[in-house]
Amino acid sequence: MGTAVSVRRERCAVFTVGYLRVVGLVDLLGAVWVSFGNDIRRHDVDEYFTPYLLTAGYTPAFLALFLAVTMRRRKRAAWLLNLVLAGLYLLFLAAATAVPEVRGHPQNWVSLGITAAFCAALLAGRRAFRAKGDPANPRLAAAVAVGGVAAGGLLAAGLVTVTDTGHGSTFGERYAYAMLRVVSLANAGESFPGISAPGWVDVVINALSAVLFLLVLYAAFRSPRGRELLGPQDEMRLRALLDRHGERDSLGYFALRRDKSVVWSPSGKSAIAYRVVGGVSLASGDPIGDPEAWPGAIGAWLAEAREHAWVPAVMGAGEEGGTVYARHGLDALELGDEAVVEVADFTLEGRAMRTVRQAHHRIGRAGYTVRVRRHEDVPEREMAALVERADRWRYGQTERGFSMALGRLGDPADGRCVMVECADEGGEPRALLSFVPWGRHGLSLDLMRRDRDSDNGLVEFMVIELIRRAEEFGVERVSLNFAAFRSVFERGAKLGAGPVLRMWRALLTFFSRWWQIESLYRANAKYRPVWEPRFLLFEKGGELPRIGLASARAEGFLAAPRMPSARR
Repeated sequence: MGTAVSVRRERCAVFTVGYLRVVGLVDLLGAVWVSFGNDIRRHDVDEYFTPYLLTAGYTPAFLALFLAVTMRRRKRAAWLLNLVLAGLYLLFLAAATAVPEVRGHPQNWVSLGITAAFCAALLAGRRAFRAKGDPANPRLAAAVAVGGVAAGGLLAAGLVTVTDTGHGSTFGERYAYAMLRVVSLANAGESFPGISAPGWVDVVINALSAVLFLLVLYAAFRSPRGRELLGPQDEMRLRALLDRHGERDSLGYFALRRDKSVVWSPSGKSAIAYRVVGGVSLASGDPIGDPEAWPGAIGAWLAEAREHAWVPAVMGAGEEGGTVYARHGLDALELGDEAVVEVADFTLEGRAMRTVRQAHHRIGRAGYTVRVRRHEDVPEREMAALVERADRWRYGQTERGFSMALGRLGDPADGRCVMVECADEGGEPRALLSFVPWGRHGLSLDLMRRDRDSDNGLVEFMVIELIRRAEEFGVERVSLNFAAFRSVFERGAKLGAGPVLRMWRALLTFFSRWWQIESLYRANAKYRPVWEPRFLLFEKGGELPRIGLASARAEGFLAAPRMPSARR
């Protein structure tokens, strides 16, 4: 019985979303197709009425389509707004049909029936709309509305002033003319006979009004930002899980980033660290903790995402974690491979290692030296100097990294991390690498910085020296960079590769001119590593562009636009 009720409730919710999509598309078509739009308007004047939100125009089209998106994400505020607007319109239609002139038109009864069906579906599917909004949304929407109307009115008044050919009005009248069109889209020409503005000015003001309307809607329905970041208590519990289960995933330590939030399984034996970016709940790597408790953590994470209308996504999950995520309804897309060097199997001998061997010998003959220490063994003053150099050697102003970067250097809590420093023959520091613990017997690359004036091959020299000294630190395996689309470059270059694979490889090679795609693969492949596949997990294919933007923002490749302030 409960299952049947849930199915019926979901079908009603789907119907409301479908109705808003259809109405939005019809309104949009009526706005761009003049004859069709005029036909709709003829059926929406005097004693004729159309169903809820059905009228030709850009603003009602954007409103319907926006509400369809928010209803699809099951936002409670969107459901409430639709119920109020549709309910009031239904009462108005019911009262209007009592008038003989209105009652005599079959179209009005059809409109009444369709609107009533939409309201009934809203009520029947009410429990499907549980997603919460940000408590600050009403205040933000009001501020956007007030500020937008004031700024839009001044901008529109200035445009009318510049283009007015009537020259018989004051600035106050022009401002009132502009404000009337911004707020209501009404034809203000009859009320202000002294103003004669070109038709395109009214179109621009109307477009400005539509943009302002959408901004107010976005502010009113935006998802919460996930401000409860990782606290000391959660960090301590995560470190305890990593001590017991940290060997499973090389990305586990990166869950300790303090710009992430954490959700726990009911037993507390597993957790998922995530960050909300642009309405996407972005996790990385496999869940932390006991694999038997992973389903509980995944279920709690997905439930929280649905509660706040976040899009769930996982970057860089391994095969084991990806399999468990897939059992909870997520689809998988292979992103690339992680390069893992097994210390016991690594050697510089053989023809395949000739390039690396030559680079290592050349840098060594040039007088470069390497020092390897745990962070906890680096004096505080030296660590401060290393942090300063790392910032100075960073390419660009943005600190990049999310799924495979800790986002900090020199924190006392990260004492088990390993620092690899390289100095030239004069003792001047030229490069540094920082690795985070991967369980008790592994390291995972976190930070790689070098002086741009240093010799090529310096990083290879440092990695090899670390591997040679790995036994001193009890290290058995080292995780290096992630190579995106590694299999495409490898298989696409082989004899007999198909045309689609060759075209895909050529496309990636082209984009490698701006992004380090192929170069990262080549840089990792020279160590002859074991390749561990990594996956992107997602619920719906249509959300992939949004997930891609959120991932790029989290990794530091894209920056969200910000309003200027006095401090910036």
